[in-house]
Amino acid sequence: MSRSSGYAIKAVDLGVRYNLRLTRKTTVRTSVANFVLRRPPQRFWALRHVSIELSHGESLGVIGPNGAGKSTLLQVLAGIMRPSEGAVDVRGQVSGLLGLGAGFDPELSGVENILLGGAFLGLDDVKVHELLPSIIEFAGLGDFIDAPLKTYSAGMRARLGFAIATAVDPDILLLDEVLATGDANFRAKSKERVIELVRAAKGVVLVTHDMEWVREYCNRALLLEKGRVVLEGAPDEVVKLHLDRTAEEAAARHAAALAAGIDPAALAGARGGGRR
Repeated sequence: MSRSSGYAIKAVDLGVRYNLRLTRKTTVRTSVANFVLRRPPQRFWALRHVSIELSHGESLGVIGPNGAGKSTLLQVLAGIMRPSEGAVDVRGQVSGLLGLGAGFDPELSGVENILLGGAFLGLDDVKVHELLPSIIEFAGLGDFIDAPLKTYSAGMRARLGFAIATAVDPDILLLDEVLATGDANFRAKSKERVIELVRAAKGVVLVTHDMEWVREYCNRALLLEKGRVVLEGAPDEVVKLHLDRTAEEAAARHAAALAAGIDPAALAGARGGGRR
């Protein structure tokens, strides 16, 4: 497949830098002192030197450990965040579900949140009402569609968000770890919908920890670690490298814990999530 001209997304040398001068552990007094003493601000690169090109009809799986910058990359592609360096060109209508409940109002009903979500996607009121029955049917929430969103489980919110994001027939679909949520039937239906979009020459970028999904349904895969591209290529090859490196890291932590007289199981339980 030629990827030289008809691309959906092209990102060149992307970088996203955060200034860590103001954090929860940095007081205003410390910040003023840093300024007066001309101490250079601490900076953290969530992404650095990331270049990708996605053609229409391709599904790209973005994988990597927590803290790799996966969600940050999606936010840049969605136009939510501006890169600190580099450039990104996105061609076509973009729709995405970049987190459970993103853009939802918990006090509103499912139907009202559909109308709200449609407005966020730039659709006029007539078009949203035209799509309303199909969105309700796909979400499959029954009577809960008229209940406040705050009564929904995480899986129900994911179902509603996915139904909205995919109903607008986007040129580019961005999904952040949403296919792993919900019951098995809905996950299967969601995957079928993504496959339909790819077959219809739509571009899909999916952040996921589901390696089987990447292997079976993605044309390509991208492995991120510490904000940098480790490997991009065939899904089987990229997934294998990720699993190998994960296993090596786990073995190293286990050995270090034993050497320090620490229970490895306790150490694993203490490890929390991070920036994705």
